[in-house]
Amino acid sequence: MQIVPFDAPLGAELRGLDASLPVSAAAAEALRRALDEHLVLLARGQRLDDPALMAFSRVFGELDPPGPNPYGGPFLPEFPEINVISNVVENGRPIGNLGAGEAVWHADMTYVEKPPRAALLYALEVPEGQGDTYFANQFAAWKALPEEDRARIEGLRCVHDSAHNSAGMLRRGYRETTDPRETPGARQPLVRTDPATGGRALFLGRRPHAWVVGLEVQESDALLDRLWAHASDPRFVWRHRWRPGDLLVWNNLGVLHRRDAFDASVRRIMHRTQIRGEREIA
Repeated sequence: MQIVPFDAPLGAELRGLDASLPVSAAAAEALRRALDEHLVLLARGQRLDDPALMAFSRVFGELDPPGPNPYGGPFLPEFPEINVISNVVENGRPIGNLGAGEAVWHADMTYVEKPPRAALLYALEVPEGQGDTYFANQFAAWKALPEEDRARIEGLRCVHDSAHNSAGMLRRGYRETTDPRETPGARQPLVRTDPATGGRALFLGRRPHAWVVGLEVQESDALLDRLWAHASDPRFVWRHRWRPGDLLVWNNLGVLHRRDAFDASVRRIMHRTQIRGEREIA
């Protein structure tokens, strides 16, 4: 296996990896170090069934069940650790989450006190040239943040919305709110320290329905708008153009990601796992 960094603000390709085979202890350690260093890892041309996807995912830690979806129970009852990301509808029911629309910049499940620390996404069917995914390096964003903004946000916390998914869909059991101070979800620090590397990163979660605790709504909105414009600046971003068989692994607490919308008449099916976070954010 070769780990080849991208000419980009983050990311590396794993060449010579067959993720369907058992991973040696030495290779597992190399993969974990590579994820800490590069934040996003790509392995192309994989052929994985669901048990193989789960087995490879465990290289990075304990599997964490996906968050609740708007349609009720798990999409794969035999493998509840796997989430399905898809626009396909069968027998009048979606087989997966998020549909064909745009998914806004976000990190996954940061609305819980101990969010997943990594995620994996495996492409089964993808439309050519559509539905690209973008990743933004939040360690680099913190380093480039003006000193006055660093000082401004040190010690501040933000509410991360638990009521909606990244496509803006209201989750079952929640109601819409118009005042961001009423947003349900964990209150996370605006900047976090990575326990593995000691690096610091912006930690924003998702922009809609967010509120900086203790600030007036107008002041909070102005601060968050400025931070989000900075965090998603193209100089921190790498764009992934999907092919069938692509497997991505990313540091969920150190990057933001988003997805382009795509033609709803074409099929896109991906299986996703996530790795349990072991501690609250600090």
